Amino acid sequence: MYVPQHFEMSKTPVLHDFIQRNPLGSWVIWGREGLDANHIPFLIDRNRGEFGTLMGHVARANPVWKESSAGTRSMVIFCGPQGYISPNWYPSKRDKGMVVPTWNYCVVHAHGTPRVIEKKTWLRDHVAQLVDVHESSQAVPWKVDDAPSEFIDKMLNAIVGIEIPISRLVGKWKVSQNRSEVDRQGVVAGLRAKGDEVSASMAGLVEESR
Repeated sequence: MYVPQHFEMSKTPVLHDFIQRNPLGSWVIWGREGLDANHIPFLIDRNRGEFGTLMGHVARANPVWKESSAGTRSMVIFCGPQGYISPNWYPSKRDKGMVVPTWNYCVVHAHGTPRVIEKKTWLRDHVAQLVDVHESSQAVPWKVDDAPSEFIDKMLNAIVGIEIPISRLVGKWKVSQNRSEVDRQGVVAGLRAKGDEVSASMAGLVEESR
């Protein structure tokens, strides 16, 4: 990924926070038929390895776990807020008109060699943790133990665990850092005027870039 210095985000805790807020990763490996991408919700263990360890699972029927078991390198892409930036939002447009549209976005690329896990206790613990994280906002959170144990065992038999110790972590925050302060203020106002949650999130990131 091309990352100009002014768009680089290299603070590991910030990148970990980003992954936790945007857990659906695009896991890309080189498979038998070329590049293969699968979209998986990941958990991250911040304390295992230099840059942390990703944990997820795939369907046993998905051949990706067999292809990845050969020790192939892989990358997981996590995407966050993004949006079109109109040149009309730049006050500098009024001066000489030398402005063009662009696209703001935040992404994290996590590189690592995956390992396959079929151990039933690991799978159950992983699924329970995944459920607990994403059910936490529910008024009455669902628990794995709410379902019959025989049914859960059947479901666990149908999945395979994936762990990816992160060997390299790359972040790109393209949030108008290359514009003047007055233009950034214009971008924030333009994004907030759109009135949607994603645009508001991007506006907050542009403000933080100051």
